Amino acid sequence: MALEDSLFGVHGKALELRSQRLNLLASNIANASTPGYKARDLDFDAALKTATQGQTSVDNAAQGAMGYRIPLQPSVDGNTVELSTEQTLFAENAVKYRTTLSFLESRINTINRALRGE
Repeated sequence: MALEDSLFGVHGKALELRSQRLNLLASNIANASTPGYKARDLDFDAALKTATQGQTSVDNAAQGAMGYRIPLQPSVDGNTVELSTEQTLFAENAVKYRTTLSFLESRINTINRALRGE
């Protein structure tokens, strides 16, 4: 077990995966009007499971859990981005990112207090 894993548990890897998912969703939103663009997403649970089992790095786990989104209503130009879906998923993931960051901040504060002998 790596030192990072023993100090931060699953939260360090979760934060990294949430950050990658935010970038992916932001890219989908930015390309909402690009003809032929295929919306992509990350299966967070599958990526986290792979990353925490120690089989691979977080980046490789994310790549393995990435896929294309199937639209509810395909567009004529081949773009599969549904803006309302992407915005909802982005907002939801942003809240989860902040929650994970709060867990990490709490853990770091606890470690700092222990080092100071408080």
